Amino acid sequence: MLDTYSAGISPTVLLLVNDGQELAGLLPALSPAVLVAGIHAGKHRRAEYGTAGVLDHQGQGAQAESYTRFVIRELLPFLQQQYPGMHIERRAFAGFSLGGLSALDITWHYPDLFQLAGVFSGALWWRSRPLGDGYRDDKDRIMHQLIRAGSYHAGQQFFFECGTADETADRNHNGVIDSIDDTRDLIKELLLKGYKADKDIFYLEIPGGRHDMATWKTAMDVFLQLPFFY
Repeated sequence: MLDTYSAGISPTVLLLVNDGQELAGLLPALSPAVLVAGIHAGKHRRAEYGTAGVLDHQGQGAQAESYTRFVIRELLPFLQQQYPGMHIERRAFAGFSLGGLSALDITWHYPDLFQLAGVFSGALWWRSRPLGDGYRDDKDRIMHQLIRAGSYHAGQQFFFECGTADETADRNHNGVIDSIDDTRDLIKELLLKGYKADKDIFYLEIPGGRHDMATWKTAMDVFLQLPFFY
């Protein structure tokens, strides 16, 4: 199922959002240039929202490759057909938690189609090995490895949000919760690729922010004010 939101009749920016069933009441007033398409998640969310072609240590994400094909080959052409007056110049993909990981993975692998990823409390812990069993941050976090093995894509931008109360886990006992550590470490990988802080990479850390829609609404208000959308 799909929900669409637009303030204009001829948008030039398309924003896809995973977990689109949560968007009602989440979006601020939109620029007339923006069309938002919220993709509803189904019962197979944990299979579809992952890293395409790379399963986590529990075998999750087995349908991520199929989901990616659906977005590229079916959803984008469908939206163009539904909005024939749409002349898209830029596309963004965003999501919450595991949906944020999925949005980042698709954006990273299709820089010709998506120029901005919005990752809200992203599940960037996604790992190839369980904690304890020889696990290492520098080798076993899947999205970090995919970026490390990839290439710089001129023109791509990235927005990351974390709340300081996203979770309580702190696997390395450094006094920083894992979701913030994982996000900061992924930003470091992007910086090493040549992306620039505050030009290509935007990071929002919300004091007291939780893993919930109230926090993500605050973050969405900031996200949609990026120059990308105007």
